[in-house]
Amino acid sequence: MYYSHHQEKHLIQRAGWLRASVLGANDGIISVTSLIMGMAASGASTQTLLITCVAGLISGASSMAAGEYISVKSQVDIEEADLHTERNELEKNPDLELKELTHIYVLRGLQPDLAHEVAVQLTAHNALEAHARDEIGIHENTSANPLQAAGSSALAFSLGALFPMFAILLSPEGFVGKTVMIVGVLSLAILGAVSSYFAGTSIIRGSLRVTIWGVIAMAFASFIGSFFNVSTF
Repeated sequence: MYYSHHQEKHLIQRAGWLRASVLGANDGIISVTSLIMGMAASGASTQTLLITCVAGLISGASSMAAGEYISVKSQVDIEEADLHTERNELEKNPDLELKELTHIYVLRGLQPDLAHEVAVQLTAHNALEAHARDEIGIHENTSANPLQAAGSSALAFSLGALFPMFAILLSPEGFVGKTVMIVGVLSLAILGAVSSYFAGTSIIRGSLRVTIWGVIAMAFASFIGSFFNVSTF
């Protein structure tokens, strides 16, 4: 029998680390840039802004890593609990589980006889894997990885927060707020384009989506900061 070697290149394997990376970088750029813009609008000095930026980077990266790990670990715990339940059911009620798998394939469009034959063969090959994939929806390509998600998120946040930090260091005195804003907008546009490239979607649309929402967040922070003036404290 002849088997074709044709195989498409799918991007779903990138879902885990790409989601965490984009979320981390986006949060690093927006939150730290918004923080600096708010502080700059209040009249804070360049030194104060730099210290605030460093503190925001460290605390934000730590928070992102911890939050992402806990969130994804909870997902892993749920998957493991479901697999444990399914494993017990396969041992106690193999016939009922076979009927259940057959019914799933019938609902997906197979004829009953063919659905039953497919269920029998997949059960013989790896019953737990078949039920995990087709009944529960757990697949190795999309399974959660807490450490990978936490590391990607923390690293991406730190890289995102470096943009406003460099903007502060390179900006002339008196133009820090505007420089940070411009760098923030450009970095968001680049992030949107890069993430869309790796996701295989429209680069322009992705760039605009990330930039617009980021600008709204930064404008709001600057607006709130303008109500305060450090010289009055």
